[in-house]
Amino acid sequence: MNAYLRALTLGLCLASWSLAPLNVSAAPNAQAPKPFSALDLVTMERVSDPQIAADGTTIVYQLRQTDLKANKGVNSLWRVDVGADPKPRRLTPEGLSASSAKLSANGLHVYFLSDKSGSSQLHRINLDGTGEVQISRLALDVNAYLLAPNGSTVAVAIDGYPECATIACSAEKLAANTASPSSGVLYERLFMRHWDAWSDHRRSAIFAGDIGPDGQLALDLVKVSGALDGDAPSKPFGGMEEATFTPDSKRLIFALREAGSTEAWSTNFDLFEAPVDGSAPPKNLTKDNLAWDTRPVVSKDGRTLYYLAMRRAGFEADRFHILARDLSSGSTREIAADWDRSPDGIVLSNDGRTLYANAQDMGQQPLFAIDVRNGRVRNLSGQGSVSAFSVSAKRLAFARDDLASPAQVYTVEPTGLNLRQATRHNQLKLDQLRFGAYEQFSFKGAADQTVYGFVVKPAVFKADEKYPIAFIIHGGPQGSMSNNFHYRWNPQTYAGLGYGVVFIDFHGSTGYGQAFTDSISQDWGGKPLEDLQKGLAAATKKYSWLDADQACALGASYGGYMINWIAGNWAERFKCLVNHDGVFDTRAMYYSTEELWFSEWEFGGPEFSNVEGHDRWNPVNHVSKWQSPMLVVQGEKDFRVPVTQGISTFSALQRRGIPSQYLHFPDENHWVLKPHNSLQWHATVEAWLAKWTSAEVEKEKAPSAPEG
Repeated sequence: MNAYLRALTLGLCLASWSLAPLNVSAAPNAQAPKPFSALDLVTMERVSDPQIAADGTTIVYQLRQTDLKANKGVNSLWRVDVGADPKPRRLTPEGLSASSAKLSANGLHVYFLSDKSGSSQLHRINLDGTGEVQISRLALDVNAYLLAPNGSTVAVAIDGYPECATIACSAEKLAANTASPSSGVLYERLFMRHWDAWSDHRRSAIFAGDIGPDGQLALDLVKVSGALDGDAPSKPFGGMEEATFTPDSKRLIFALREAGSTEAWSTNFDLFEAPVDGSAPPKNLTKDNLAWDTRPVVSKDGRTLYYLAMRRAGFEADRFHILARDLSSGSTREIAADWDRSPDGIVLSNDGRTLYANAQDMGQQPLFAIDVRNGRVRNLSGQGSVSAFSVSAKRLAFARDDLASPAQVYTVEPTGLNLRQATRHNQLKLDQLRFGAYEQFSFKGAADQTVYGFVVKPAVFKADEKYPIAFIIHGGPQGSMSNNFHYRWNPQTYAGLGYGVVFIDFHGSTGYGQAFTDSISQDWGGKPLEDLQKGLAAATKKYSWLDADQACALGASYGGYMINWIAGNWAERFKCLVNHDGVFDTRAMYYSTEELWFSEWEFGGPEFSNVEGHDRWNPVNHVSKWQSPMLVVQGEKDFRVPVTQGISTFSALQRRGIPSQYLHFPDENHWVLKPHNSLQWHATVEAWLAKWTSAEVEKEKAPSAPEG
């Protein structure tokens, strides 16, 4: 039986875990809870996107359930009424895929997207779960949508050809191109491919129209984004949070980066305003800022535009500042200028006095309330990670997860009082599972600055025993492996196997102030490596149950780069390494990745004008010192860190005679997303760690394989 099938069989027999901070004692479970496994992770129900009704009494949210047989996730909509004993119930029928829920202005209906008809179209259902009906019947897929305040106007995002003013024109051209017997596609500029898809020359464009008396969205929609050359919303992850209607429903404000020939090395997103009837072309409201402008929100009186703006062109991890623009005069002021955090999204309160935002903060991602007048900031949600939220006058609804729990829906009053949990999905499973207890710790890192990390105990723990270490290194690099429930790199899967887990928010991580985030740029192998070294030393000193002599390091993306860097600069510390989609050669990477602005900022300009900057922290220069066994994982459809980087890593390992394996996913991108692929990924990684943290295989290590 191969490792994948063994893991699948084991997972079917196990349930999983219940996690608590180290200083919290879990109550004994009479049914002897089982350690958390990869199968438990993959099959967890995933709560997201809570939408609260205007009166604050009802919340509609999305639930993703895993269909292992079909090897996919299935989305449905659920409803929970706010009360002392909320009981969620399914809103959309069984077998109907549903996502992107929005409540109607009158609170009686729920709009959503579904592919029931064979293409993604807008649907509507009554709040009681009856009367489901398809609202749009457009010739192309609806990728996203936005409801106007008047309750009848709708904006939709459609992939179409820039030269086409109508959806019908794009549909006809797409059909002709698809029917062509030739397969070649001619390109004249970069962004031929992005993230995991090759361009077919279509752009995401915003169209708008009205729902008629017959309940159907008009077919002759107006192309509000006009002739602009760019994607609105942005690709690959942007949605209609990048657009907003004005209160009178007559105008739309949206973010777009004009492409031209510079798209691959530009972060210059601007906010454009356009009438929804197409009577005038879009007007650029933020052309003076050459950095990123996005997430527009308009006050209910129509006078003020709030939005997020970066200040440094070409830097995707710059701090987002909250700006308020007078739409009449054009004057702009900053809200909470002294708050050194970067909001992920903003929503304005009904009375216009408060902005709500979620932002990373010291290893957490809380929900904050920001006073528009004086900039005072309050934490409303406590610890954990808030991934999405919505606002009513009486209360806020948000999805929050942490290292102890997958996301659930919570509510809180605008004052921060009466924080309550509204859903308990996975509860039966969680009651049968055991999580490792976790704790955040700090130490003196590079430049003698305070750096933070987390440690997670094995799920089955005995105080007098020592446990091997899974040392996980986060990606980004401007990111954070914080107090959240991750569906790809979840520390609890390793804790369930008996590992102590350590992860560090090294210099460059987000949530600790912009200066801390900035410190990694042009220093990829410097301060971050020092933090990792000092962090692991601090953890093994503080937590005596960690076996300092039995550690493996794992990382993806920048974390994968760091694995390659460690292989040549700290290899003696680890029994084994795991590199997922990691950079092997920073110079070659520049000419093969799709978003050039990233490499140019991180290494000080284009490679051809700053060879030294791109080569300073280049793992390929240290291959002669590699000695540690390494597992390499790579997705064929990863255009961020292209497949040749993973193949090159494996080639170097094999040529030097170092024990190594290469796991290739032809159908995955920078992430492993399909359920069975995820199970295979976990099984392969777990088998690799188990092999090299065993003393019996120490002799198989090749300290210095001969060259030539």
